[in-house]
Amino acid sequence: MLKNLYKLLLSNINSGNQCAMLTYLDFHGERNGFISNKVLLTNEDILKKSIPLPHDIYDSISLSLETGRLQIINLDLNKSILIEPFIPQPRLIVFGGGHIAKPLSEFASRVGFSVIVIDDRPFFADPARFPEAKVICENFEKSFEAINLRKSDYVVIITRGHRHDGVVLREVLNHDLSYVGMIGSKRRVSCMREELTEEGFCVNKLNSVHAPIGLDIGAITPDEIAISIVAQLINCKNKDIHTESGKTFIFPEFDLSVAQKLYEKSQIPKALITILSTKGSVPRKAGAKMVASYDGQTVGSIGGGCSEAGVISKAREMMLSEGFFIEHIDMTGEVAESEGMVCGGVMEVLVEVF
Repeated sequence: MLKNLYKLLLSNINSGNQCAMLTYLDFHGERNGFISNKVLLTNEDILKKSIPLPHDIYDSISLSLETGRLQIINLDLNKSILIEPFIPQPRLIVFGGGHIAKPLSEFASRVGFSVIVIDDRPFFADPARFPEAKVICENFEKSFEAINLRKSDYVVIITRGHRHDGVVLREVLNHDLSYVGMIGSKRRVSCMREELTEEGFCVNKLNSVHAPIGLDIGAITPDEIAISIVAQLINCKNKDIHTESGKTFIFPEFDLSVAQKLYEKSQIPKALITILSTKGSVPRKAGAKMVASYDGQTVGSIGGGCSEAGVISKAREMMLSEGFFIEHIDMTGEVAESEGMVCGGVMEVLVEVF
């Protein structure tokens, strides 16, 4: 059942659907117990209230999806529900498959973007050049039919010429997006702004376009320019995003390879390790996960170092039984110094054995 749930979760995330996972925690002690149930709800399930749950639980699920934050809801003294939001990776849509696009696609994928590369030239729109991305070979005007732009998208315009840049920019300015960046010299960018202003495009919208693109790090080579663009993307993504209701949204941490590991067929016991909450300086945010197997293999990370190794060791001791425990990790003061830790915060970590 657990494996099927995570396979279904991965399928929904890859299809661009938001989901929430409910984990029912039955405590047999202050920090340990058994998992009595797990339920995966798609956004449609939540809107339709497809399973019988109290209204306040549905409200909490909606809040988790709206803010990107997991929650633990206490039902009574011995029962709680962990609500985890799962949000699809932010999409980076790269218009232009030239020399900058190749490292840009690679670097952006490594830091958590789902990448789409679009070019009208078969040589450049070659999936073999972009193994980490979806590649679309189509002229830029028609390509918008295939991507269905959404608010959470990041768009980078690095086509081979002023005319193609203009075609793409004119279309994306009609959408409310998380980020739009366009390559080009200051003179070229200025001319484009003047041209589009005369055509009646909103000045505020034009001013929101990151152009020239990327952080100013003195980049020269394609790799360096790609790094400057990815740095700007990270900066925009990790800034507080305010929802329509005024709440702050943060992208929850989730490594897709963890879900893949969970539904793999294996006779070796495993533990799923999830950061429930953090305080102070810690290497990973709440929601970050890893899988540790009894044979010593791991996928994902909750921050590495002594703290992670200690949790894995305790998880391995429980792997031949079932249940869960919650571990408190202290990386402050003398505790951190004695363990050789460099952070200065604390974490609560859930370990589920299955």
